[in-house]
Amino acid sequence: MPNHSQETDVILIDGVEMVRLLGAQDRLLTNLERQYPLVDVHVRGNEIRLSPSSSGEEAEKQVTAAKELVNELLTMVRNGQDLTPSDIVTSKHIQDAHPATSPSAVLGEDILSTRGKTLRPKTVGQQEYVRAIDDHTITFGIGPAGTGKTYLAMAKAVQALQRKEVERIILTRPAVEAGERLGFLPGTLTDKIDPYLRPLFDALNEMLDPELVPKLMAVGTIEVAPLAYMRGRTLNNSFIILDEAQNTTPEQMKMFLTRLGFDSKMVITGDITQVDLPTTASGLRLVTGILSDIEDIHFARLTSADVVRHSLVGRIVDAYSEYDEKSLAARHRQEKSQKGAS
Repeated sequence: MPNHSQETDVILIDGVEMVRLLGAQDRLLTNLERQYPLVDVHVRGNEIRLSPSSSGEEAEKQVTAAKELVNELLTMVRNGQDLTPSDIVTSKHIQDAHPATSPSAVLGEDILSTRGKTLRPKTVGQQEYVRAIDDHTITFGIGPAGTGKTYLAMAKAVQALQRKEVERIILTRPAVEAGERLGFLPGTLTDKIDPYLRPLFDALNEMLDPELVPKLMAVGTIEVAPLAYMRGRTLNNSFIILDEAQNTTPEQMKMFLTRLGFDSKMVITGDITQVDLPTTASGLRLVTGILSDIEDIHFARLTSADVVRHSLVGRIVDAYSEYDEKSLAARHRQEKSQKGAS
């Protein structure tokens, strides 16, 4: 039962906006209550009333935070944004982790509208990554799986093509098994490399009409090719994306970066914790130390807080990071004790 001795916050909302804010079957309201368990939320007419469900400072803090969140969601609705339950969770996370940042400013930053949906950053880290792509010629997007590194880069590439800022999009990634195993795959060379490039095709088909993609590829406006095909070329007037860059060798990374031509942008994405190279050092890991101080090159580092897949993915990433840190510390202790014994 609400504690009526404590103050109730009231938010007045237009009737149409109220419908869009609450969602079908009040599902957005249900999500709001789930995020703030010490807040009672009541809707009556064009009013949303927020009351502490118990006495205490924590309940009052949650009422204040819930009111701020409702106002942020209302701003999104007034800007024409269709809310989803995940927007409430994401907005609260932004509010908690970045108090000075407006969730509506992050989630309302449109990149690309395509096939009935609008692609936007979902976290502060993603917003900074997208803005870095706008502001720099070469941007590295480094982070764990599910942080939107490749997807957002693809969206910016399609946006640049539609705005005629570039003449073509070039998508590439290393085929880490380009030796013996690749040879055993059936079909032509195109058939052999298709499994390695399929994630890029999938993202393209989400952002463009699937019937348009083959036509753009046929005339060279979009090119999807293994990294080896980049050697010896100069890429002008292009938006170039290198995906899975952690699986490049240092030589391949240098080769790729020196393909940059005039009026082009490059985005290099990868996860340095998922290197599949058996013996060689990762070109992505090495380049972070070589190019970190060069102007017009930016390293955007995404974390588990930027994971926009299932919530479990972020926890899995954190668990593996903790395990790797403990393993590395144990290895250092073992090496130190062995040196001391000798």
